[in-house]
Amino acid sequence: MPIEQIAPGLERILDLEQEVEWLADGFGGDGSALGVPWWPAEGPLWWQEGGYLLFSDIGQNRRMRYNDADGLSVLQTDTNEANGLTRDPQGRLLACEHAARRVTRQEADGSITVVADSYDGKRLNRPNDLAVKSDGAIYFTDPYRDTYPGMELGFAGVYRVSPDLSDITLLINDYVGPNGLCFSPGESILYVNDSRVGLIKAWDVRADGGIENGRLLCVVNDERGGVPDGMKCDLEGNLYSTGPGGVWIIAPDGRHLGTIALGEGRRATNVGFGGGDWRTLYITTFHELCRVRVNIPGVPAPRII
Repeated sequence: MPIEQIAPGLERILDLEQEVEWLADGFGGDGSALGVPWWPAEGPLWWQEGGYLLFSDIGQNRRMRYNDADGLSVLQTDTNEANGLTRDPQGRLLACEHAARRVTRQEADGSITVVADSYDGKRLNRPNDLAVKSDGAIYFTDPYRDTYPGMELGFAGVYRVSPDLSDITLLINDYVGPNGLCFSPGESILYVNDSRVGLIKAWDVRADGGIENGRLLCVVNDERGGVPDGMKCDLEGNLYSTGPGGVWIIAPDGRHLGTIALGEGRRATNVGFGGGDWRTLYITTFHELCRVRVNIPGVPAPRII
């Protein structure tokens, strides 16, 4: 069965007898020029008012759209190899653009506003994923590899951009490969994983938007390969993170409850809740899009508290 129970409690979260539903494939592209094996599908984001899913096809430099009625279509090309996607409290699309080395916001008229493209006078590396707090502050990860061309900062970082975009603050600079991040339902905790080390840390969020008291939540590692990459929370605080074998479901106290197994040779890259009732978990892999149903709704995007 594709649902692997590791600890009691998983049966409350999803039907253990269900099969993963595969929706589309053919995504991704060669990433060897930048020292990674493949640029995959990424960033699944449910567009509630339209009833469809957006996601990134990094390797083919396009943004995809999927719903059950119309199937799969290309929404946009020339996306600057956009990776992580989310929305702000006004519903505007935010994207981490690998090739342009920036985070952007798409306005209602279609124009693009640069959220962040530099820190301390130096260009960002290759922003990867992002999360937005209900006050409009934008948090994003910016991994570093010496195989990326033209690197100026020389380190990987996690940043916060103020709601008015006037200030960018470096929050974390001691991760090896910061990647996925998300807030707990009440926004008191920011989860940030490190895909190159294989762990997730939890950070307390201060009233001023900064973070403190970082501690290990979960080691995401086993013999099957696969790493923590994209992750999201449900409304009870359970964490859904890509990891070895598929998608790991982790309790708020860090216990690994179980895995949505995707099968040998498949590696999950990101997850996102949607489906109208926020009880469908969409999963991207290097080449495919799939989904499962869950019992506890995910934290909506955009989240307006």
